[in-house]
Amino acid sequence: MLDIIQLLPDSIANQIAAGEVVQRPASVVKELLENSIDAGAKTIQLIVREAGKTLIQVIDEGLGMSETDARMCFERHATSKIRTSEDLFKIRTMGFRGEAMASIAAVAQVEMRTRRETDELGILIKMEASEVKMREAVATEKGTSIQVKNLFYNVPARRNFLKSNPVEMRHVLDEFQRVSLSNPNIMFTLHHNDSEIYNLPAGKLSRRIVDLFGKNYREQLASCEEETSFVSVRGYVGKPEYSKKTRGEQFFFANNRYIKNGYLNHAVMSAFEGLIPEGTHPFYVLFIEIDPIHIDINVHPTKTEIKFDDERTVYAIVQAAVRKAMSQHNLTPSLDFETDVNYTNNIFNFGNSPFQTKKESADAFNNGGASTYARPEVPVRERANLTNWNKLYEGLGRSTDDFDKKDISQSNFDFGKDFEPTTVKSKANDITENRFQRVRQDSESTTFQIHNQYIISQVKSGMLLIDQRAAYERILYEKFSQYLQKHNGASQQLLFPTTVRLTPADFHLVVEIQDEICNLGFILSVTGHDTFIVNGIPADSPEENEQAMIEGILEQFKHNEANLHLDKAENVARSMAKRSAGRFGNHNLTILEMNMLVEQLFASTNPSYTPSGESTMKIVSLEEMAGLFLR
Repeated sequence: MLDIIQLLPDSIANQIAAGEVVQRPASVVKELLENSIDAGAKTIQLIVREAGKTLIQVIDEGLGMSETDARMCFERHATSKIRTSEDLFKIRTMGFRGEAMASIAAVAQVEMRTRRETDELGILIKMEASEVKMREAVATEKGTSIQVKNLFYNVPARRNFLKSNPVEMRHVLDEFQRVSLSNPNIMFTLHHNDSEIYNLPAGKLSRRIVDLFGKNYREQLASCEEETSFVSVRGYVGKPEYSKKTRGEQFFFANNRYIKNGYLNHAVMSAFEGLIPEGTHPFYVLFIEIDPIHIDINVHPTKTEIKFDDERTVYAIVQAAVRKAMSQHNLTPSLDFETDVNYTNNIFNFGNSPFQTKKESADAFNNGGASTYARPEVPVRERANLTNWNKLYEGLGRSTDDFDKKDISQSNFDFGKDFEPTTVKSKANDITENRFQRVRQDSESTTFQIHNQYIISQVKSGMLLIDQRAAYERILYEKFSQYLQKHNGASQQLLFPTTVRLTPADFHLVVEIQDEICNLGFILSVTGHDTFIVNGIPADSPEENEQAMIEGILEQFKHNEANLHLDKAENVARSMAKRSAGRFGNHNLTILEMNMLVEQLFASTNPSYTPSGESTMKIVSLEEMAGLFLR
């Protein structure tokens, strides 16, 4: 019987390895940028075309390679980073397996030019599907330039699985942000389709954060630093009020390597406990410096998951570092033990000084204005100001009935015997009438609103309790879904168009979902690589700044994208409904508006739940109400 086990050719083995290392264009960007960093480069250029599908080029002025090294770097398991097995436990470089270049060359057309500073000529190598097509000496700049063209050209199935250009570009931007954040001492530039996306000069970490995410991050950064003999933590955390619904802007680096670690993320979240709303996530960029012997980074092909030999200690130190930063920057609420909250002063007591307590005010009223309680001496100028304030409130303590009973004949003015007074009615004269009329209307109605958040309506079986925000979300979702299906969202033209500038990642997300949001009623025109003009918004949008509205929708879209598997149209409809419901869902409604809300809710396809599965209503039966009173 013939033997059936055979050794695979290198080209096939490399393609198999590429399936783990090279998943999309962003994977190539990550590997090439990390190689440039390991080469000691201080300036790195990234050039991308068609989101990396057509071209990915990385240019650095690092050490460069000899002709032999240039050829060897495309072999599997060929690396300059380690020599023995012990080296795996003291890794300081980004790469160490020797798989990246071989994997990339197996699924793309690669052209590399490299030269060392001591060499007069460099070397040019062209490879296709792991085969060397050209190798010759050329004149080139010091350092290395690698072009990766037509990714997955020889693996059509893998190329077909790539997403649209805006989606793939977002992944490229994510990898670029992580690498540039971990190396603020290196200058980075990024060009996409001949447009400059980023130009990041070398500098401090705080400058790099602002350059990447925007100027508004200047006011929300709080430095974080903690030094121990085992591990040190440094970086920045965001102020609680700037927390977002998405996890995207949370970065952990271990020895300058970006890592994903849910356990350490929990340490940061626990430090923010009670300071941020539930379901939101703070911004942070934290660097952990630890002896490589205490970690294992050879866990996953992407090297973003690592293991600590004493994870609990690292958890405690990270948590303590964040809490310390919060307290040092006064981001946590403080207690004033000198103040008795049970005896606070009233700023405005009708007819009394704002320095008086309620007891003093009562005594002053009973004693004809003279208080029996000693008060601080008030300067003459302040006493004059207080007198003027008190005059504003003179007479407000009297009821409206006093004005109705006033005898006009006691007036000091004599207009003559033929004079007949004329009374002109207005809303100001009608305070009492309107007040009792409103009470009568409310008493006759069976629908009420509580704290501008909940609507109560009487039903046969008991009481119907409706969550106002959730009801709006269900109603708006169905309306927006129809707009998306019929492409007929009504628009409201802006008198003055608004220019909106976003981060490159958010801008590419807008480009990705531009058709969907325009079907809702937005009118957008792109003017730059990160800027567009809003000429119109949906006709029934709440009053809000256009920039904040767009950013809010994008945040909700990213949150849904990270937690749910939805198509673009469904995600946009949910995001817009969630965002708008939050603005509409805390308003004072009239009886007519409440009744219309209830009718529209029950006219929807699923009135009991929001699109995300939250309950919109609850019926409390008479039996349940009786149970509350132990009947």
